[in-house]
Amino acid sequence: MGVSAQMWEQLLAAGVGRRFRRGEVMLRQGDPPSHVLLLMSGRVKVVLALPSGEILLAVRGPGELLGDIGVLGDQDEGRSATVIAIDPCVTSVLPAARFRALVRSAGLGDELLRSAMRRLREGEKWRAETAVLPAGPRVARALVRLAAPGPTPKTAPRLTATPGPAAGEPVEVALGQAEIGQAVGLSRGVVAAELSRLREQGVVVTSRGRIVITDLPRLRALAESGHGSV
Repeated sequence: MGVSAQMWEQLLAAGVGRRFRRGEVMLRQGDPPSHVLLLMSGRVKVVLALPSGEILLAVRGPGELLGDIGVLGDQDEGRSATVIAIDPCVTSVLPAARFRALVRSAGLGDELLRSAMRRLREGEKWRAETAVLPAGPRVARALVRLAAPGPTPKTAPRLTATPGPAAGEPVEVALGQAEIGQAVGLSRGVVAAELSRLREQGVVVTSRGRIVITDLPRLRALAESGHGSV
């Protein structure tokens, strides 16, 4: 979620620094929305727990506000999803009351609401694709969406929404086959087969729990094709 450089600095100044280890839960689904996190470096995954299992909703990178929807929404409701550190993460923790006061004073309410709506529409589109697209394009689109820049130095956090990777730049997804399957409603075996096809075309390289996109333009073209296996 992007805010101006000036507002980002105000939010940072009002918060307290905190580090999270790789794999550590940063925000937990159902917990009271007592604070927001400003993600200064590292990547996180957003996971929704359902009775049938977990669904991977998104990967976020530096420059993101985490937990803001819960803080700005109904305070009687718990957090809507769990946020887990993919990398070691550096954050600034801002209490809910202070965050809401800064949002009001800066007139950011409408901007944050629009950003939240964009995220909701993104999730709805993803669920619709999962219902109708074949496996190949589903995996390709998941990889494009889940790709996020890796850790950045604490001294140089992004001040706006994280931009997409540059063409030709290798991008690490940092998620395993099972997690990709959670994101698109496919078994690990099907995801593995589609990744194998992508490897044969030189689009990705994979290792245990790690996927690196080596040809992002080609992957985007396959993601948009919508036809059969890639």
